[in-house]
Amino acid sequence: MKSWIKLGLVLSVALALPLVAMGGGDVEKGKALYTSKCATCHAPGGEGKPAMAKAMKVEFRHLGSKEVQAKKDAELKKDFTEGNGKMKPVKLTDEEAANVIAFLRTLKK
Repeated sequence: MKSWIKLGLVLSVALALPLVAMGGGDVEKGKALYTSKCATCHAPGGEGKPAMAKAMKVEFRHLGSKEVQAKKDAELKKDFTEGNGKMKPVKLTDEEAANVIAFLRTLKK
Protein backbone atom coordinates (compact mmCIF):
# COMPACT_ATOMS: atom_id res chain seq x y z
CA MET A 1 0.00 0.00 0.00
CA LYS A 2 2.81 2.41 0.85
CA SER A 3 4.32 2.01 -2.62
CA TRP A 4 1.02 3.17 -4.19
CA ILE A 5 1.08 6.29 -2.05
CA LYS A 6 4.67 7.02 -3.09
CA LEU A 7 3.78 6.43 -6.73
CA GLY A 8 0.82 8.80 -6.44
CA LEU A 9 3.02 11.48 -4.89
CA VAL A 10 5.69 11.09 -7.57
CA LEU A 11 3.08 11.29 -10.34
CA SER A 12 1.48 14.37 -8.77
CA VAL A 13 4.81 16.17 -8.65
CA ALA A 14 5.74 15.03 -12.17
CA LEU A 15 2.46 16.33 -13.58
CA ALA A 16 2.74 19.65 -11.73
CA LEU A 17 6.32 20.45 -12.77
CA PRO A 18 5.53 21.26 -16.41
CA LEU A 19 2.87 23.73 -15.28
CA VAL A 20 5.34 25.49 -13.01
CA ALA A 21 8.01 25.48 -15.72
CA MET A 22 5.55 26.94 -18.23
CA GLY A 23 4.60 29.66 -15.78
CA GLY A 24 1.18 28.15 -15.11
CA GLY A 25 0.12 30.67 -12.52
CA ASP A 26 -3.27 31.08 -10.91
CA VAL A 27 -5.28 33.73 -12.79
CA GLU A 28 -7.57 34.59 -9.86
CA LYS A 29 -4.67 35.03 -7.44
CA GLY A 30 -2.87 37.04 -10.11
CA LYS A 31 -5.89 39.29 -10.57
CA ALA A 32 -6.02 39.96 -6.83
CA LEU A 33 -2.31 40.84 -6.75
CA TYR A 34 -2.64 42.99 -9.88
CA THR A 35 -5.60 44.82 -8.32
CA SER A 36 -3.68 45.57 -5.13
CA LYS A 37 -0.24 46.32 -6.60
CA CYS A 38 -0.68 47.41 -10.23
CA ALA A 39 -4.16 48.76 -10.95
CA THR A 40 -3.45 52.08 -9.23
CA CYS A 41 -1.42 53.09 -12.30
CA HIS A 42 -2.34 50.51 -14.94
CA ALA A 43 -6.12 50.50 -14.30
CA PRO A 44 -8.22 47.37 -13.70
CA GLY A 45 -8.30 46.39 -17.38
CA GLY A 46 -4.65 47.21 -18.13
CA GLU A 47 -5.41 50.31 -20.20
CA GLY A 48 -3.45 52.68 -17.94
CA LYS A 49 -4.86 55.67 -16.11
CA PRO A 50 -4.58 58.89 -18.16
CA ALA A 51 -4.15 61.11 -15.09
CA MET A 52 -1.31 58.94 -13.81
CA ALA A 53 0.36 58.91 -17.23
CA LYS A 54 0.10 62.70 -17.44
CA ALA A 55 1.49 63.17 -13.92
CA MET A 56 4.42 60.85 -14.66
CA LYS A 57 4.89 62.24 -18.20
CA VAL A 58 4.74 58.77 -19.71
CA GLU A 59 2.52 56.91 -22.14
CA PHE A 60 1.02 53.65 -20.95
CA ARG A 61 0.75 50.76 -23.38
CA HIS A 62 -2.34 48.68 -22.85
CA LEU A 63 -1.18 45.52 -21.09
CA GLY A 64 -3.21 43.50 -23.57
CA SER A 65 -1.47 45.09 -26.58
CA LYS A 66 0.56 43.06 -29.07
CA GLU A 67 3.77 44.69 -27.85
CA VAL A 68 3.24 43.74 -24.22
CA GLN A 69 1.76 40.32 -24.93
CA ALA A 70 4.68 39.46 -27.24
CA LYS A 71 7.04 39.61 -24.27
CA LYS A 72 8.15 36.32 -22.78
CA ASP A 73 7.11 35.58 -19.22
CA ALA A 74 10.68 36.17 -18.03
CA GLU A 75 10.68 39.64 -19.61
CA LEU A 76 7.39 40.56 -17.98
CA LYS A 77 8.62 39.31 -14.63
CA LYS A 78 11.80 41.37 -14.98
CA ASP A 79 9.78 44.48 -15.92
CA PHE A 80 7.75 44.43 -12.75
CA THR A 81 10.23 42.96 -10.28
CA GLU A 82 13.13 45.20 -11.35
CA GLY A 83 11.16 48.17 -12.63
CA ASN A 84 10.88 49.57 -16.13
CA GLY A 85 11.47 53.21 -16.98
CA LYS A 86 9.72 55.27 -14.30
CA MET A 87 7.95 52.20 -12.94
CA LYS A 88 9.30 51.20 -9.55
CA PRO A 89 10.06 47.53 -8.82
CA VAL A 90 7.27 45.47 -7.29
CA LYS A 91 8.28 42.92 -4.67
CA LEU A 92 6.80 39.52 -5.59
CA THR A 93 7.72 35.92 -4.98
CA ASP A 94 8.25 33.69 -8.02
CA GLU A 95 4.81 32.18 -7.45
CA GLU A 96 3.16 35.61 -7.17
CA ALA A 97 4.94 36.76 -10.34
CA ALA A 98 3.67 33.68 -12.21
CA ASN A 99 0.16 34.45 -10.98
CA VAL A 100 0.31 38.08 -12.13
CA ILE A 101 1.64 36.98 -15.52
CA ALA A 102 -1.18 34.46 -15.84
CA PHE A 103 -3.65 37.31 -15.23
CA LEU A 104 -1.86 39.64 -17.66
CA ARG A 105 -2.21 37.00 -20.38
CA THR A 106 -6.00 37.19 -19.97
CA LEU A 107 -5.89 40.87 -21.03
CA LYS A 108 -4.72 39.99 -24.55
CA LYS A 109 -6.68 41.92 -27.17
